[in-house]
Amino acid sequence: MTDQTEEQTTTVAAGEDSDITVKQAKPTVDETVKKLEKMSFSIWPPTQRTRDAVIKRLIETLSDKSVLSDRYGTVPADEAADVASRIEEDAFNAASASPVAANDDGIEILQCYSKEIRRRKLDRGSLILELLQTI
Repeated sequence: MTDQTEEQTTTVAAGEDSDITVKQAKPTVDETVKKLEKMSFSIWPPTQRTRDAVIKRLIETLSDKSVLSDRYGTVPADEAADVASRIEEDAFNAASASPVAANDDGIEILQCYSKEIRRRKLDRGSLILELLQTI
């Protein structure tokens, strides 16, 4: 395979009777491979948008009717927002500090983050149930 670049000619209408010819270079396979090798994909840490989506889902879980609320009860939305933010932040910090975080491609630490959220959500649910029973 040669490393020559093919040219593609495109004619673009520039006005009433004139055309402009534009030459576009097609990248070679080697150039494309080099670009792909330079690309990296990181799954951790999650973007703020992702973290906000997790918090939003936690608020819904804590404040809306669900399997969890059948067992533990629901929490008012404003209170659920505070609890959800704390759950997510604690889970994020725990996952970031875990030994997995040091040498991971992102998948295992993301699983750790998800596990921490579930554990904390259930722990908070148990606490909420205890509080509701004392009222």
